[in-house]
Amino acid sequence: MKSVLDFKKGQHKITMLTCYDYWSARLLNDSPVDCILVGDSGAMVMHGYPDTVAATSELMALHTRAVKLGAPDRFVIGDMPFLSFRGSLDRALDCVMQLMQAGAQAVKLEGAAGHLPLVKHLTESGVPVMGHLGLTPQSVHALGGFKVQAKTEQQAQRLKKDAQDLQAAGCFALVLECVPTQVAKEVTEQLDIPTIGIGAGPHCDGQVLVLQDMLGAQTHFKPKFVRHFADLAGTIKQAVNHFNEEVQSGAFPSPQESYA
Repeated sequence: MKSVLDFKKGQHKITMLTCYDYWSARLLNDSPVDCILVGDSGAMVMHGYPDTVAATSELMALHTRAVKLGAPDRFVIGDMPFLSFRGSLDRALDCVMQLMQAGAQAVKLEGAAGHLPLVKHLTESGVPVMGHLGLTPQSVHALGGFKVQAKTEQQAQRLKKDAQDLQAAGCFALVLECVPTQVAKEVTEQLDIPTIGIGAGPHCDGQVLVLQDMLGAQTHFKPKFVRHFADLAGTIKQAVNHFNEEVQSGAFPSPQESYA
């Protein structure tokens, strides 16, 4: 894989998808997608929690290990879960070590305020760090829900400063989530590191979506920024119904599918 900084200079847009398990990671490993994020959104998508706060370091390491086994040829980033980087330095380093030993080649953390010394310490220690600004799901309760961020001039200026600070601290890339298109464009233009958008318009250096959202597997959840590139929910339902019909009729298993 090319360096992410090379993407900033060229015409190729970074493509990143979230992934949480071995079988889907194998599919992504055979795709042209540039990198995989093992997101703490797995707490919601895979385990049914209402937000990402329920994710733990152990849970993230478990999913990261499964993904790396399935996608050994892809650049894998592991999310640092809620409060894992807000306590002591030792606690944060323990979480990073779990993710890296599980197979992550980089970690991602949300926000900037209070995190800059840790980002600097990690990058100086050889750990690639991806930043995340805008809607930071771990702070959803403080933000008053899943809402677009940086809508006022003051908020936009704060986000731009946070982006510059994260770059200065050593982040190699920055996720921008649910921010106005023009704000994301200005942030992207002011940074030397690439931005990866999710609900941040077309001017970022790349785009990321949750795999299950992109595949149309979650019919109950479709925010404005999600596009369904497939109807996986419909395909699965059709296949399950067909399986049930074939079993009930006796058509499955056939003699060819049975042992003499």
